[in-house]
Amino acid sequence: MRVPQFFSQENVGQLFAPRMQQIVDEGRGAGLPSAADDRVRIILVLVDTQVDFVHTDGALSVPGAVDVNVEQQINVPQVSIKIDREKAARYGINVGDVAQDIQLFLNGENVSSILEGRRTFDLNVRLQSSQRNSVEDIRDILVDAPALAEGNGKIPLRQVADVNVQDEPYAISRESVQRLLVVGFNVQGRDLGSVIADTQAAVNKEIKLPPGYYIEYGGQFESQQAANRILLSFGILAIFGALLLLYKAFGTFREALLVMFNLPLAMIGGIVALYLAGADMSVAAIIGFITLFGIATRNGIILVSHYNQLREEGKPLHEVVVQGTLDRLVPVLMTAATAALGLIPLLWGSPVGKELERPLAQVVLGGLVTATLLN
Repeated sequence: MRVPQFFSQENVGQLFAPRMQQIVDEGRGAGLPSAADDRVRIILVLVDTQVDFVHTDGALSVPGAVDVNVEQQINVPQVSIKIDREKAARYGINVGDVAQDIQLFLNGENVSSILEGRRTFDLNVRLQSSQRNSVEDIRDILVDAPALAEGNGKIPLRQVADVNVQDEPYAISRESVQRLLVVGFNVQGRDLGSVIADTQAAVNKEIKLPPGYYIEYGGQFESQQAANRILLSFGILAIFGALLLLYKAFGTFREALLVMFNLPLAMIGGIVALYLAGADMSVAAIIGFITLFGIATRNGIILVSHYNQLREEGKPLHEVVVQGTLDRLVPVLMTAATAALGLIPLLWGSPVGKELERPLAQVVLGGLVTATLLN
């Protein structure tokens, strides 16, 4: 028989399993297929006190969330020993001492080692099996009562503690020294960000958590958010660094900004391509934008540097623009065509195996079209 730790709080994870199942219960009724693209964990962090959970009416539906499952709370019969502090105080019993004694009586304690030849065995001390095989035997265990018989008295455990068999969780999940209950689901037919946004809105509206409880959204969503933050940070640094390098190359911020003006022109095509393809703004698409910005910047450098060369020859502005554009039209088109021809195969055929490369190709191809034409 298993004796748990000696505290009166009960696991509250079971209170949330049915309700969280109702919250994310969903996509099965939305007629979506059961195949999954992304795995999401909703982590409900619990505290070690029992509370009354506030229920609300109505089931929540989040289209796009499928294969919903809640971490199972399996209960098994366990011996529960709850010490009454007031009764223990009457007999001069320290709760910690009696808990330690019960631990010794039932589970035993290694007090020494026995050496037989080259082998060593632990010497474990505990009560005989006949004295701990039933709840009644445990209730009759004698514990020290310092307030009786001049400090040498003993009383049965039943007089200072309630000993019962009750169903308790077989395992309690913890993370960062906190109890938690995990609700997981897959995302299908929609982008991950919008499904999480709808789930958060539904949870915030329908679920009122007691003090000390909170919800975290993890899994694939957490990884995506971390990747987006990293890409955004390095993307801003890359643009700032490119601006400084262009200023060093051309000598003026005016010409550096003229080259950087290609970036929004390229972004237009990338966004339109994603929209027409019905794709989502994913990490792969963001990487595609970064690649696109590099190609667009290079094309801008080719044009502006040739413009400067013609201006140094003393030609008027109109002729500089027209002749410079015609002179560099073929190099710019070749640069764009080389990248486009390498990415076109990713847009043909089955998307299986191209989940990451296809959004990147869509962004780069769409952006090259608008950047080349508008530039």
